Amino acid sequence: MVEIEVKVRVDDLDSVRGRLLALGAKILQERHGEENTLYDLPGRPLTARREAFRVRRVGRKTFLTFKGAPQKSRRFKIRTEHETEVRNGKAFVRILRALGFAPVFRYAKHRTVLGLGTLKVCLDETVIGPFVEFEGEREKIVRLARTLGFPQASWIRKDYVQLLLEAGRQG
Repeated sequence: MVEIEVKVRVDDLDSVRGRLLALGAKILQERHGEENTLYDLPGRPLTARREAFRVRRVGRKTFLTFKGAPQKSRRFKIRTEHETEVRNGKAFVRILRALGFAPVFRYAKHRTVLGLGTLKVCLDETVIGPFVEFEGEREKIVRLARTLGFPQASWIRKDYVQLLLEAGRQG
């Protein structure tokens, strides 16, 4: 699967949520905590290739995600993404470590997920502030971002790891 997304730093997530609901968005997941850990091998070959191998915990569920290197785009973050739920997260982490993978970065956030047609909109609360993340088809992202008053100049293509490192924070 190919993931196409942009983020926008905002001041007030409640206002954005209200505007999205007024446009007909549906809440897909209420506010919940997420703990994310990125893993890599010695020498960090995945990091060098700008790929990500992530274990995400959401409540009692654990998800494994691989993200390929970002593709060239001036407006969007575009990358291959494969994700699956892991039945036993603790056992899976033991397997990763046995294979030589080690945690290289951790961060947490609170997220609310809304859907508007085929678009997914995430309202994210991080230690570096609130963000809105738009994911879906390019044209629909452009249309919704403009409708909400977010000009292209405000769009962020970086991932949370990059943003946290730039801010001198580890989630």
